[in-house]
Amino acid sequence: MKHIIKTRVVIFVLLGFLQMQAIVAQEKKDTKKTDPMLCQGNYWTEEQGRQFLAKQRESYTTADAWNKRAELIRKQILKGAGLTKFPEKCPLNPILGAIRTFDGYQVQNVAFESLPGVYVTGSIYKPINAKGSLPGILSPHGHWSNPGDVGRYRPDAQKRFAAMARMGAIVLAIDMVGYGQMKDIGWEHTNALALRQQLWNSIRSVDFLLSIGADPKRIACTGASGGGTQTFLLTAIDQRIAVSVPVVMVSAYFFGGCVCESGLPIHKDKDYQTNNVEIAGCAAPRPQLLVSDGGDWTKNNPVDELPHLQYIYNLLGHKENIENVHLPNDKHGYDYNKRQAVYPFLAKHLGLDLSKAMNADGSLNETGIVIEAQEALYPFDSTHPFPAKGIRKNDLVVWK
Repeated sequence: MKHIIKTRVVIFVLLGFLQMQAIVAQEKKDTKKTDPMLCQGNYWTEEQGRQFLAKQRESYTTADAWNKRAELIRKQILKGAGLTKFPEKCPLNPILGAIRTFDGYQVQNVAFESLPGVYVTGSIYKPINAKGSLPGILSPHGHWSNPGDVGRYRPDAQKRFAAMARMGAIVLAIDMVGYGQMKDIGWEHTNALALRQQLWNSIRSVDFLLSIGADPKRIACTGASGGGTQTFLLTAIDQRIAVSVPVVMVSAYFFGGCVCESGLPIHKDKDYQTNNVEIAGCAAPRPQLLVSDGGDWTKNNPVDELPHLQYIYNLLGHKENIENVHLPNDKHGYDYNKRQAVYPFLAKHLGLDLSKAMNADGSLNETGIVIEAQEALYPFDSTHPFPAKGIRKNDLVVWK
């Protein structure tokens, strides 16, 4: 009996040892899988973020030094995203839906090709009876994905699109890769190359805005959360963005937790490191507004991120072009208070009519804006079916 018990003990110990070895082996395997050049989520502590900015500040003390640094940052974003060489730009081939007219603005659904067979889905918001060349605003959405509360279809998103159109802008709201109708078509947002595809879609979105008559000297970009990341990434690499408003996203220590923000090595390479503050700094000297709050990783904007960006803008002689509206009691989002901060900035730098979106007392005037159902904002329907040549999966895209 004792012999049997002893044997069982030996077996249990051996099994335990083998199990532990398997766990260690799997951890080593997982470590090998992890790209050491990726900076994801809370990659640093708050203090490490501050120390990085302090060290970087010492490395560029002239406009020329910063410009060289900014060029290096742009090159790494493109290299990391796999866009060092742009694919050939195909015709946009837009598919336009019927125009729906509301109080002071109109909406028209659209799909256009960013690459052959890759259709970006979205909607165009325009003012009623507008004349002449109008400013264009690209507004990417964040990672809101709960049913009935998705991306560009959220009530607060539709309100800002309509309000900015009422003010006198052509607003293009697009689906992020794997959101909205792009998700229904078959695209996945968690694909490893989502960052590359989304950034390319944004570049082509600017092309589309210009193709429908937006003023090339007055193109803006604004979005919150993941849309905020897309805003400062696009602004960094595309000089056509004249005004940028990344909302609740610029942080010294947080790098974005989604693959479309940090799933490719855009922040780090051998002998190279940057963060989202420096990337946002690549907008300088173009006007930029940071909107931050006390409920997320932008809580330190007034004391950490803003001073560093002011330093960069000051090197270029335009410290007045960087601003921050901090809302210490607010949480993550693009809600009422955020829109209240953004509209005056856009009006000032794009020549918009602020009275169309705000009352004399500073409150928002969003009455009469219609919140449409998600499906009503889809460009593909029974009248406009998804093209037979259209690509339905991320991995079927041919980059050339």
